[in-house]
Formats: sequence, structure tokens, C-alpha cells
Amino acid sequence: MKVVAVVVTYNRLGMLRECIECLRNQTVSCDILIVDNHSNDGTGEYLRENSGDKLYYLDTGANLGGAGGFFHGMNWACNHDYDAAWIMDDDCFPKEDALEKLLDADEVIGGSGEYGFLASAVLWTDGHECCMNRQKIVKDFYRHVEWMKEGIVQINQATFVSLLFPVSTIREFGLPIKEYFIWGDDIEYTRRIALRGKKPSYLAGQSQVVHAMKENTGSDVSIDKAERIARYRLAYRNEAYTYRRQGFKGILLYLARCARGILRVILHAKDHRLKRIGAVLGGMVRGIFFHPKVQFPYNEKQ
Repeated sequence: MKVVAVVVTYNRLGMLRECIECLRNQTVSCDILIVDNHSNDGTGEYLRENSGDKLYYLDTGANLGGAGGFFHGMNWACNHDYDAAWIMDDDCFPKEDALEKLLDADEVIGGSGEYGFLASAVLWTDGHECCMNRQKIVKDFYRHVEWMKEGIVQINQATFVSLLFPVSTIREFGLPIKEYFIWGDDIEYTRRIALRGKKPSYLAGQSQVVHAMKENTGSDVSIDKAERIARYRLAYRNEAYTYRRQGFKGILLYLARCARGILRVILHAKDHRLKRIGAVLGGMVRGIFFHPKVQFPYNEKQ
């Protein structure tokens, strides 16, 4: 399988260099595409000087967020004769056999036509689970209990931290929605494939990566730092579209999530309660009018 690692970066050159080093040290070789959201910290200069030798550089020309970066990176992979795109952020540091173990899982399952995507186990810097990146295991995962000895469990949701997408999956289900900008693009995309598309997808637990977040916490509007509150307008706007596409049940689930967020703010927030509640309600209102379109791979001028 010819694989390209697609890494989205923005103004984190130090972490990016470590990520690239981890990718170059893989026991199974892969090409590397760095999708730069027009960084201004020297990233572009570094990549232009070091591109070549299986390292490619794509500058999006503006900060398009993680969603826009993965949109362009996965489209690039579809237009450059690869079998699969292995995607991650610049603060993801794969263990040296991470790709090898993903490809081992591919072989056990029966090849890329038999699944939508494969996910690595995501650890934090202390070796424990990274809370932000917990995958959602399907209720009937015992359907393939014989694979559990290989660390393979069926899932229907994952984050964009070490996911292997066969190009055939991208062509069938389309690209991530670039209008999401940040937050929720990975949830929508993986649910589009595994849940609504009914394409079985799996956690390959023997493949492990480290997600070097500053803190090992999930996203929570009630306790997050004040400077990050505005981002939740995007989170709740994006979720409105994600769950709306699942029909009436999805709408009810979305409303319950919003109500839970507001209740958590009331009970647990230590500051900026009105601002936090406003972010939830503002996201809900914006979600009513948010109707992005799924795009499919196309020939993009490089």
C-alpha cells in the first residue's frame, strides 16, 4: 500500500519538526505531505528548504483551520497516485511502528475495500489515554471478537489524530467539510463514513501515537479557558449540521447536548457564565443557517 502522511500545521514549527522526524523513522516508509495554513513563524521557509526526499509542501495561502487543511491535503492525496492518506495534526508523534501496525490491521481485516478507515490508539504525553481523542466503539463490536487479540475493535467515530483513509473511501464519501474550520469536522466525517455510510471502521489498538496537547482534557465549554470560549460558537454550529443529517433522532441528540452544555456551565463554570452560555446559544442559532455542501475529490491546480 502506497501511503502519504498528511500533516496539517499552523505556526508550530518546533512540533512540526518532531512530527516529521517521527514519520521519517517509521518502520514502514511513507511519503509526507505538510499542509501549511500559511504560517508566519518560518514554517514555509523551513519546508521549502527541506522539501524533496519524499517530503512535499502545500501552502493553502490562508489560515483555513484544520478542516480546510485536511480538505486540501486529502484531495492532494487523491490526485497523486496514493492508496491511502494517513492524517494527523502537527502535534501528533507516531511511535515508530504506528504505520506498520495500521497496515497489519488492514491485512487482518482483508484490505482497504473492507473498511472505511483505521484509527490508532491515541496517548497523552504521560502514556495514558488522551481524553480528547477517545473513539466511539460500536455496541455490537463482538461481531469480530476474533480480531480483539490483534487489538482491532469496530468504531463509528474518531478524531483526526492518526487515521488511515483508503483513497477509495475518500472518493466514495467525499472530503471533510472545509467550512467547519475547526472542531467537529472529524466527527462529521468519520460518522459520515462509519455510521451513515455503514462502512465498517476500526480502532487498530496496536498502532499508537502520542498527542502532545498542553493539557489532557476534553473540550468542555463550562471549564475551558476564557480565551477559548469563542471557539464553542463554531463547535455548536458545526454539531448542528452533523447531527441534523442523522434525522429526527440526531436533532434530539443535538438539543440534549446543548442543554447539557448550558447546565454544566450553570453548575461548574467559575467565571464568564453568560459568555459561555452565549457561545452555546450563538452556535445553535448559527447552526440553523449553516448548510455546507460535501465536496468530492477534484483536480486542483498544484
